[in-house]
Amino acid sequence: MKIPADKKILFVITKSNWGGAQRYVFDLATALRDDFDVRVAFGQEGLLAKKLSETHIQTFPIGALQRDVSISNDVKSFFELLRLFRIEKPDVVHLNSSKAAGIGALAARFAGVPQIIFTAHGWPFWEQRNSVSRGLIYIFSWLTALLSHTIIVVSDYDLKVAQKMPLVGHKTVRIYNGIDFNFPLGSADVVRHSFPKGVHITGTIGELNKNKNQIALIEQAKNDSNMYVAIVGDGENRLYLKKKIEEYNLSARVKLFGFMPASEVLRGFDVFALPSFKEGLPYVLLEAKAAGLPIVATRVGGVGEILDAKNMEEFSLEHMVQKTAALYR
Repeated sequence: MKIPADKKILFVITKSNWGGAQRYVFDLATALRDDFDVRVAFGQEGLLAKKLSETHIQTFPIGALQRDVSISNDVKSFFELLRLFRIEKPDVVHLNSSKAAGIGALAARFAGVPQIIFTAHGWPFWEQRNSVSRGLIYIFSWLTALLSHTIIVVSDYDLKVAQKMPLVGHKTVRIYNGIDFNFPLGSADVVRHSFPKGVHITGTIGELNKNKNQIALIEQAKNDSNMYVAIVGDGENRLYLKKKIEEYNLSARVKLFGFMPASEVLRGFDVFALPSFKEGLPYVLLEAKAAGLPIVATRVGGVGEILDAKNMEEFSLEHMVQKTAALYR
């Protein structure tokens, strides 16, 4: 049965750069726009904002909403979101990323939003931080979950964690991230032509940050003169990784390619590597498996569930959209 188009869904996410959480919001917003009145609020400008604008989905920049901790900005973003929720009067606020979720859940409660959904894209307290920071982030995540009516986790691994949280497990559901398995693969000449002909290329794709641990591949290449590495992505660690490549004299064997869609580079890899410290349910791993690449990855978050899966139907975009839409009803 078709849902009335006047039922309003407002997605909220901290950053508008392109990563797994941003792709999740974009895929749901574009897939559900015919059945719901879909809108998206975000903090920093980025590719997500650009892509949403191209599809004519209404967006709301929240200038003070940033990933870094700032009491003044966090208070400002709370009041910006509170004002937005009171003006827009959404039926559902769907929160993504820990900062937007925590502040957004509180603001949504004050605004009287009927349904608050929080998707945890991998619990943030597994990130590489000191024990005090991880403890505080755990409390923040738990409070966010308490304030939400429904929590979506993207792996069975994270579901087990949620079920151990007081007063949270009963309202948590697992819905895998999903992709269209019929995505076209490009020639990836930009990768192949950057290395000597015939060499074996290990490739990785992801935001360049500490949790993705791309430095591990650079360190491995330092110790293996036959290893060639293609690192695709952009982020805060780009300069650090570039300096390490230069310091180790690896410029001929380790290349930084910047942001490129996975479909344009996967054919350039002989092996896909994902050395992350923390993951939710990585889209790029789904794409690498769909492309038939050998995979080497750390078993964190939902990684093992992808690697061990025999039937990939639950990882389809259609399945993700249908299961999520059912929650909005």
